[in-house]
Amino acid sequence: MCREKEDNYLKPAKIPRNPCFSSGPCAKHPGYSVEELKDTPFGRSHRSKLGKAKLAEAIKRTKDILLLPADYRVGIVPASDTGAFEMSMWSMLGCRGVDVLVWESFSKEWAADIAKQLKLKDARFIEAEYGKIPDFKKVDFRNDVVFVWNGTTSGVKVPNGDWIPDDREGLTFCDATSAVFAMDVQYRKLDVITFSWQKVLGGEGGHGMLILSPRAVQRLESYTPSWPLPKIFRLTRGGKLAEEIFEGSTINTPSMLANEDWLAALKWAESIGGLKALIQRSNDNLSVFEAFVAKHEWIHFLAETKDIRSNTSVCLKVDLSEDKLKMMVKMLQDEKAAYDIASYRDAPPGLRVWCGATVEKTDLQLLCEWIEWAYNSVK
Repeated sequence: MCREKEDNYLKPAKIPRNPCFSSGPCAKHPGYSVEELKDTPFGRSHRSKLGKAKLAEAIKRTKDILLLPADYRVGIVPASDTGAFEMSMWSMLGCRGVDVLVWESFSKEWAADIAKQLKLKDARFIEAEYGKIPDFKKVDFRNDVVFVWNGTTSGVKVPNGDWIPDDREGLTFCDATSAVFAMDVQYRKLDVITFSWQKVLGGEGGHGMLILSPRAVQRLESYTPSWPLPKIFRLTRGGKLAEEIFEGSTINTPSMLANEDWLAALKWAESIGGLKALIQRSNDNLSVFEAFVAKHEWIHFLAETKDIRSNTSVCLKVDLSEDKLKMMVKMLQDEKAAYDIASYRDAPPGLRVWCGATVEKTDLQLLCEWIEWAYNSVK
């Protein structure tokens, strides 16, 4: 259905019910209400029995929904996914060589920190352009390996974890912030896993999650880096893992309101069927754009092949000049059809639409109608 005519092209009759398609912070889960936060322990210490219980519940529910191995530890840490990944690198890298896989903005940032801040001399950087993925055959697993599971700014993910051997000597450090809860992440292939609340389940920003394998714990307890570590990076005490971090005692003061919001997101995930349902919702959302791209010659996935195509941060190229792309994005925002869908500032010009589990398929179908209208209006 269409409504008024503008510049000879008919506008779609309906706008998405929720036009929030940002890749972080991401849309809240369907039916979300602040009433879900009524049990927040306002004014109570996070170290009180109640506060610690709430944080411990967030850890347990996270571990249960992700179906993590029983011997993996989960902790809440400061500063979102960035904080979780930085504390991991600064605490554990440096005792052997490191291979860094680079194919988009955030993996470039981890590479820059390794080269310019940690100044590791035995670091190798295996790179690929936007839309492509590095050659896994070049990775030396005698080294530690640093990579992202899903390139949030390129829409390119690793196809699976089969390229990672079970008998690796080094540790695998995986920034999985746009992958967990939406993709089949093979956790036994990973030793350090990080993500933030603000991505697939639409939680709030500011808090990160750190997941450690037994091998990662062994590294922490057997290796002390040569550089000083600030308090918020310290994961050990007296040469042993600070177990309390993984039991609900955080390094610094967390937001109990944000934690309650995370619990609400986890409860919603449980109510729809857990991890399997979350992955299916993201795959179904991606299928909307797969059908749309197949139908139109002027729009394309940035990811070169289907096996590396993200089902969360869907990145698209449009056959328009950069100026007309900006006009198109502004039109969609002005019409309240889509917010925050321009490509990331360091990525090639295009669109980036979040298709994670909290986004409704019907909203994406309506969005596609609006994208077509905006394209025809500016071309």
